[in-house]
Amino acid sequence: MDRRPPSAAVLVLHGGHENGTEPPPWGPLNLPGVRMRPFVRALRRATTRAPEDGTEVLVRQVRYAHRGWNGPRADALRDALAALDALGEEAGDDVPVILLGHSMGARAALRAAGHPLVRGVVGLAPWCPPGDPVTQLAGRDIVLVHSSRDRITSPQATQSLTARARRAGARTCMVTVRGGDHAMIRRAPAWHRLTTTLVTGLLGTGSLPEPVTAALGLPPTAEPTEGTLDLDRLRAERGPAGLLPT
Repeated sequence: MDRRPPSAAVLVLHGGHENGTEPPPWGPLNLPGVRMRPFVRALRRATTRAPEDGTEVLVRQVRYAHRGWNGPRADALRDALAALDALGEEAGDDVPVILLGHSMGARAALRAAGHPLVRGVVGLAPWCPPGDPVTQLAGRDIVLVHSSRDRITSPQATQSLTARARRAGARTCMVTVRGGDHAMIRRAPAWHRLTTTLVTGLLGTGSLPEPVTAALGLPPTAEPTEGTLDLDRLRAERGPAGLLPT
């Protein structure tokens, strides 16, 4: 039986540096890339299906040409858009895509969300400069996850972006991880499980926590705090056996 085209896809974008025109190193020397491997493995496990119709969810990773954002060059954004175009050629020009990015990769994902394949973005410890545009996020589902202790990127800037994007027509939510860190090493299992829950929920292959769904449905005039959730409260609502561990 011929294999049908993929039903959906996830494109993963790792972090980087503010500046740096050299290419990222390969393999284990590329620490931002290594940091995303557990997320990729978890997503592949969660989206692996063997249906009779042969459909599948692709999980792909972006390979950057340069390790830095590099100001107005926005190199990571260029690479993200090129990867989306390539994904469309591989999987079809109507395949729905969720972008998953960390730090600089989350910034690239947010900026690339206007691409016609993109249905939503999950951003981890995102880099959200105040002047970045949000109009490209209209009509998309945007869930941003940030540690309360992040000293590299600003959780306050993330909260501000979710509010600006909501006013621009996006459906947005922010989840705060108490006691986490920018590298997502502290409380790593919680980061991995929450991310998998969010991505599969936005894909429609899993279910989103009800408070996340409610936050995504807030009106454009909602206060920033209304769309900001606490991971531990989400876990408490789902119960000890739920999808969101400590």
